Amino acid sequence: MTTLTLATRWNPIDWPLTHGPVPYAVLSAGWGALVLLAFSRHERWRAPRLLGALLLAAALTALVKIAVDGWWHPFPEGTPDFVMRWIAVALFAVCLLLLRAPLLATRRRLLAASGAVLVLLMAASQVNRGFDQYPTARAMLAPEIEALTTGRTASTVAASPGRPVEEQWHAPAGLPAKGTLSGVTIPGAKSGFKARGGYVYLPPAYQATPRPLLPVVVLLPGQPGAPEDWVNSGAIRDTLDAFAAAHQGLAPIVVVADPTGSPITNTLCMDSRIAKAHTYLAEDVPDWIHRNLQTATGRTAFAIGGLSLGGTCSLQLAVNAPDVYGSFLDISGQDEPTLGSHGETVDKAFGGDEAAFDAVDPLHLMARKKFPDTAGRFVVGANDPDFRPMQEKAFAAAQAAGMDVAYQTIPGWHSWVVFRQAFEQNLTWLSQQTGLIR
Repeated sequence: MTTLTLATRWNPIDWPLTHGPVPYAVLSAGWGALVLLAFSRHERWRAPRLLGALLLAAALTALVKIAVDGWWHPFPEGTPDFVMRWIAVALFAVCLLLLRAPLLATRRRLLAASGAVLVLLMAASQVNRGFDQYPTARAMLAPEIEALTTGRTASTVAASPGRPVEEQWHAPAGLPAKGTLSGVTIPGAKSGFKARGGYVYLPPAYQATPRPLLPVVVLLPGQPGAPEDWVNSGAIRDTLDAFAAAHQGLAPIVVVADPTGSPITNTLCMDSRIAKAHTYLAEDVPDWIHRNLQTATGRTAFAIGGLSLGGTCSLQLAVNAPDVYGSFLDISGQDEPTLGSHGETVDKAFGGDEAAFDAVDPLHLMARKKFPDTAGRFVVGANDPDFRPMQEKAFAAAQAAGMDVAYQTIPGWHSWVVFRQAFEQNLTWLSQQTGLIR
């Protein structure tokens, strides 16, 4: 839960949007506006018109559901029920406005339109509360970024085998208090994959001379989603800065990469007819890191993590590229990559070739092969009815494959309330696993 400081209390863009007075004020105003739209003393506004607006809104809601989840089907798990309910409320307000507007004078039409806007704002606010995507208005803004410190010319301090970095490097005087966040473009040199821009967080210790060779965590967003979600909604910069402040300026280098290429595309993080997303994440991204940053090397110094689709991808990369990523953080991922159904996935991605899918599917791979040198964490919302059973199934398969894994639940469902806490609570484990701290 966000705590308002004296500095942010008077700045509206820092006011909480998912709890406290703002969302409840919007909720009250929205319901009030809907009531005023629905009831009128106008002689031509009768129950049949109200019923007509209700039936029209119901029909439009059903059409949206069919169009999005039936025909278009951009999201494998479908549109959540609570989102559809708020879409229905918003459409009801629009239908009321359309049926009432012809009966009103110009000024009252403007008032009615303002009321409908309030209802739309209420619906958007409640959906945002459900996902906790934008805890404040600031999270909707473009992140503040700095130029990337590239090159491999600075003197470095490498950790001795078996000893963490924090025992062999000490912060010099004048070390910056905070790390840097930079926007980057990671090309698909080998894969041909056209990724959106990503981000790189470099902790304060990276700015020192000599700099320690730090481990790397690659983070992946969900779908729909974008790399900036981890920066804005996930607030990873604040989390990493706080960790660095407690560890002499040390924190992992974090690279937020794009696994899909667009908000609605699902590449399955596989090399398939859809895209060569696996090659991009297993070769192009690590190659770019090695060319542009001075980091620790080897599989034990690299971890992969993500949420939802990104969580599914992290497990896939851990078993399909175990020589690249030695550990993974799977947050609310699925038990297998999917476009909505198993049959549709195999048909679209592999032309119906089940053997080709099985060769790269994590559960099939873990059933055939042991991974005793791979470590992972599975984290899911305790109240997530869809992803929790899938996480439990994937966790059991990882255990059976000999991995060093743990399973965690966090109060909440499939939302940023869970995603943010999952990363924050496992940052220490990631740092231990990659040799940064003991």
